Amino acid sequence: MQLTNTVNVGSELSGIIKSVEVNYNSAVKVGQVLARLDTSKLEAQLAQAKASLESAKAKLLQTQATVSETRAKLIQYQKVRELSNGKVPSQSEMDSAEAAFERAKADAASAQASIAQAQAAVQAYETDMSKSVIRSPINGIVLSRNVEPGQTVAAALQAPVLFTLAEDLKKMELHVNVDEADIGKIQEGQRASFTVSAYPNRTFDALITQARYASTVTSGVVTYETVLKVDNADLSLRPGMTATADITVQKVENAILIPSAALRFSPSAIDNAKESGGGSLVSRLLPRPPKPTAKQPTATPDKKGQQQVWIFENGNISPVPITTGASNGGLTEIVAGDLKPGMDVVVDVIMGGR
Repeated sequence: MQLTNTVNVGSELSGIIKSVEVNYNSAVKVGQVLARLDTSKLEAQLAQAKASLESAKAKLLQTQATVSETRAKLIQYQKVRELSNGKVPSQSEMDSAEAAFERAKADAASAQASIAQAQAAVQAYETDMSKSVIRSPINGIVLSRNVEPGQTVAAALQAPVLFTLAEDLKKMELHVNVDEADIGKIQEGQRASFTVSAYPNRTFDALITQARYASTVTSGVVTYETVLKVDNADLSLRPGMTATADITVQKVENAILIPSAALRFSPSAIDNAKESGGGSLVSRLLPRPPKPTAKQPTATPDKKGQQQVWIFENGNISPVPITTGASNGGLTEIVAGDLKPGMDVVVDVIMGGR
């Protein structure tokens, strides 16, 4: 017995569990807090990142002031050079002023980039802070809880599973293994029934939703996994229960049924029973040569589905030809023949001695 949808909830962060807010079988909603990590280290890292951001902003203000200063100096040099007809300042001084202005602009751009980098670091730590609170992604029930307060969570290679949630216990699936001899009769939409050990006197209904093509070999037996949809509105069934299912592949109504053993009976069984169980005590103890017996007609079918059974009437047995239909192994349907309801069919012979 399996759930239709389960979700494993883990943690992307490593740390110490500060508190656990839910327990087994707790009903949870989307966004509800399941557990909290200790955030002392994250808070310090976030404060450091915010300080770096403020430093980067101050650096930008400083570089912007330098840009303004070098621009003003360059403009002044250009005016003086224009008024002096290019005599002063010298060309080297002009080149130095222009280079200083360009360096100031580059420093301002670098400071701007540093601000963006610091902002990204702050956002990353704020994201980690939000992830330190483990929340439920679905509406459901807590199936398992694998963490306790004070426990260290290590999320180095993969996220550890802290909780397992079931989305809806009222809808479950039954996975059954169908033998290769019967899988050809299985189709989606067929009805089925099953029982579990917890409720021996109760039968549950199910519906086939999938017959998978992948095979499983166990001790040389080939089976195919078949999925059945189960309504668990009263929450009687639980995940992991072992069930035995009966799948209805054909339904026959108002049919004449006979025991399948009647199809295997042969009148020669009467002679064999007489030889083994009849006669006196001496005849049963001393060996004797076998008696020749007349060949009796058998129940070998002459055509598909056509056989014969033996009925007991007026102290004698006589054959009746029939045409068989569906069978469940124990009983066989009679679709044609002279066999009527209420007739006694012979399935075996028991001879008593004196």
